Amino acid sequence: MTQVKEEIISELNDLPPWTYGEVLDFIRYLKFRRRKAAPDTALASEPALRKDWLRPEEDEAWSDL
Repeated sequence: MTQVKEEIISELNDLPPWTYGEVLDFIRYLKFRRRKAAPDTALASEPALRKDWLRPEEDEAWSDL
C-alpha cells in the first residue's frame, strides 16, 4: 500500500462509524468527477488531432478493419 493510502485508512479508523457513509459518498463523487472529465478531455483534443486523423494515409492504414 502506498503511504497516502495508509494515511487515508488511518484517518478513516479515527472517525466515528456514523461518518463512513459520508466518506463513501465523497469517494464516489471523486470517481464520478474523474469519469465525467475524461470525455471532455477527449473532445477537447479532437481538433488538435484531426489534422492527423483525416489524411489519406490514415484511411489506407485502417481500410482492412
